[in-house]
Amino acid sequence: MASYRKRGSTWRAEVAKGDIRESGTFDTKAEAVAWATKLEAEIDAGRRRSYSKVQKTLADTMDEYLDKVSPGMGKHDWNVTRIAFFKEPEQMGGFVGDLVRNIKPEQITRWRDKRLKVVKSSTVNRDLNLLSAIFEAAHKDWKWIHSNPVHEVKRPKDPPSRRRRVPDEDARLMTTALGLTDDGPVKTTQQYTALAFLIAIETAMRQGEIVGTMRSNLHLSQRYVHIPKSKNGDARDVPLSSKAMALFERLPEIEGEPRCFPIAQASVDALWRKVRTKVAKEKPHIADLNFHDSRHEATTRLSRKLNVLALARMIGHRDIQSLMIYYDETAAELAARLD
Repeated sequence: MASYRKRGSTWRAEVAKGDIRESGTFDTKAEAVAWATKLEAEIDAGRRRSYSKVQKTLADTMDEYLDKVSPGMGKHDWNVTRIAFFKEPEQMGGFVGDLVRNIKPEQITRWRDKRLKVVKSSTVNRDLNLLSAIFEAAHKDWKWIHSNPVHEVKRPKDPPSRRRRVPDEDARLMTTALGLTDDGPVKTTQQYTALAFLIAIETAMRQGEIVGTMRSNLHLSQRYVHIPKSKNGDARDVPLSSKAMALFERLPEIEGEPRCFPIAQASVDALWRKVRTKVAKEKPHIADLNFHDSRHEATTRLSRKLNVLALARMIGHRDIQSLMIYYDETAAELAARLD
């Protein structure tokens, strides 16, 4: 039988049946009764096991996820960074050290509201996606919890998709500021950054995919570059236009260096922001230009040459609907194609 106790402004429900003992805190007695009634029905039907002996904290669960699930994902490095952030003392409302079986949706909701005061809703949703994946593994794979509490947390509405394009003049301003000339040698990290940006505009490859390209995966004679693992974990081959081939051909071959770009991605990010700030002093509209905007520009340009299925394969989208995130052709541009 379930028991109910009022504690301040909340109600606590406790269910003790067989070897299963569970409790929860709710805003109203009606919510507590509904939860307890559902739990007792699941116990009677044999669909609920005892989790009382599971002594894993949320932090333990995150570590297990990084060890058992995340390594096979294309975004593993991002998962490592975000989970390290979650485990910082001031994050997660202090409940990262709580037993994972005791964590309630209300705690995650309070954390969500706190995060929304300092970051965009899109960032919160990405973090909620990762948290949900962690809880889902604890629920389905390891049987540590009876349900995923993130499923009961309302997601904030994402802001409108970014629509920034990269006109040729903006690309010229940035690449010139980075020190790249039309026919000069490529030697400095800034010049490599500029060349990577131009390749991105031509191929829709992501920054990390370009900077991480190995010589052994660049097949200019067959006009494609092989990406062993993209963001979604899949491998793909990116076809190269004549212009893209010419850009790759500008990369010097360095003895003993297997990479096409002998630079660190972190350096590319830092240099891009530094040079962008400098250019924006005279050209303010450059201030909001991100390296990743090249993917929007490339996808839109390629849509005029490739059908939808071919375009999705080239840029690495499993879901064709995802193309709409990066396809940003204007009404004026579409009108010009009608004549």
